Amino acid sequence: MTDILTHSATRPSPTDENVSDAPLVLALPKGRILKALAPVLKHTGLSPSADCLDESSRKLRFPTAHPGIDVVRVRSFDVATFVAYGGAQIGVCGADVLMEFDYPDIYAPLDLGIGGCRVSVARPHGISDAEEDDMTARASRIRVATKYPNIARRHFASRGINADIVHLNGAMELAPNLDLAQVIVDLVDTGSTLKANGLRETEVIAQVTSRLIVNRVALKTRPEEIGALIARFRDAVSAGSRDAVRAEGGLS
Repeated sequence: MTDILTHSATRPSPTDENVSDAPLVLALPKGRILKALAPVLKHTGLSPSADCLDESSRKLRFPTAHPGIDVVRVRSFDVATFVAYGGAQIGVCGADVLMEFDYPDIYAPLDLGIGGCRVSVARPHGISDAEEDDMTARASRIRVATKYPNIARRHFASRGINADIVHLNGAMELAPNLDLAQVIVDLVDTGSTLKANGLRETEVIAQVTSRLIVNRVALKTRPEEIGALIARFRDAVSAGSRDAVRAEGGLS
């Protein structure tokens, strides 16, 4: 693995006519997932420069510990787009993003097991379970505030309900209390934000973790390099699992 990636670092300039001469680009999400990824990146030998973890940094592209691979730091929702369209050959994004956009040009070979949360439906606290079941049984349409229109539509369509989407990129929790929507579909971690805004989680649509994703064309045109990177990440995940078991006293 190391030899393959080291060889790639000595390639000519990215301006060379051969696209495989360009450095590989790894797209990573801003925020808490990037911080959680730091140990994984260190294990793979792909730790980015220190300013990548500095949220005040205005830079978007960073060198890594490997000279043939750069990191770009983008919004979590944009990682999949960068990889799908070839701006980055490899990336890390949540399963929620993959579910929402369902890009055919993306291959997701590995669950990294970090950033665990869930995509859920939430309603105002004042609605009881019985009232909710009755409304759901009688409803043919429902207004949903979400940044996941495709996930929400599919979920409610499976119940025979048409979802009218109010597309928001944040502050979803305000929507039911301002009569903007009857329910929300959003990413939930502890549920504390829902509770603080008078909502309760009523359905879990999907459990979410971060996934390693790869551009399918890049996997075909640069199979050795991409394959070596996948192997490095897989080894890092395995090492992390072993460390967790040791910490719990399961291994000597």
